[in-house]
Amino acid sequence: MNSHKVQAPQGDLRASTEKLAYTLPEALYATGLGRSTIYLLISERKLRTIKVGTRTLIPADSLRGFLASLEMEAA
Repeated sequence: MNSHKVQAPQGDLRASTEKLAYTLPEALYATGLGRSTIYLLISERKLRTIKVGTRTLIPADSLRGFLASLEMEAA
């Protein structure tokens, strides 16, 4: 009788679970910024938001882009 072993695909499994967007509390935690600072950045349109029903999400690329712009200013 033939027996086949199925193996999981190799690679970084974390890549498949990377967040595409953060809730406001998650964005606070991920960036270390305060709530009022995040709201100010949103009002100044330095961070984008997406509304899904009543939930507000901040796209991960928006957070990364903002932080990268701070690095560019500091250099």
